[in-house]
Amino acid sequence: MKKNVCVFGSSSAAIDQSYFDEAYRLGQLFAEKEWALVFGAGTMGMMGAVARGVHSRDGHVIGVIPEFMDIPGIPYEKCNDYIVTKTMRERKQKMEDISNAFIAVAGGFGTFEELCEVITLKQLKQHKKSIVILNTHGFYDELIAMFEKTVEQKFAKEEALSVFTVVDTPRQAVEAVEKYHYMETGSKWFTPEAP
Repeated sequence: MKKNVCVFGSSSAAIDQSYFDEAYRLGQLFAEKEWALVFGAGTMGMMGAVARGVHSRDGHVIGVIPEFMDIPGIPYEKCNDYIVTKTMRERKQKMEDISNAFIAVAGGFGTFEELCEVITLKQLKQHKKSIVILNTHGFYDELIAMFEKTVEQKFAKEEALSVFTVVDTPRQAVEAVEKYHYMETGSKWFTPEAP
């Protein structure tokens, strides 16, 4: 089944090559599945690596970028579809709207924010889409531990940990999207405990 799959990831060019290799492989797998990549349209870092991987197998790439970033040197120039938004907020909204699933690869603060937003929106039942964390080299171990601590200390319900899937390899990420079936969860909200 054809899908638009959104990838959140770093724009840094300074990270270890092994991260780029995994992102590139993820892009290749998208193309083999005839899935379109939806991403932030950057040519650098993990974003560019995924896009190049998709195009190495003649796949389709949809870039979404805010107009203040639409300047030479930032965008991935080979996007099949190129969407310019007025703001970062509109960019995220567009990416969320046109995507059937989300995969977070290694990234920085922007990636964390995008990942947490789609997790929160799913908890609030604003979408029913797959969310996959590609935990290359254990990159997300500490963040996942923080999520678990959040549940342990009752800042979130245990079922919050079921709204996303953690995997180790690009192939597992693709398989997680393929096998995904939405499962209804209870209310996000805690109610006051009786005295």
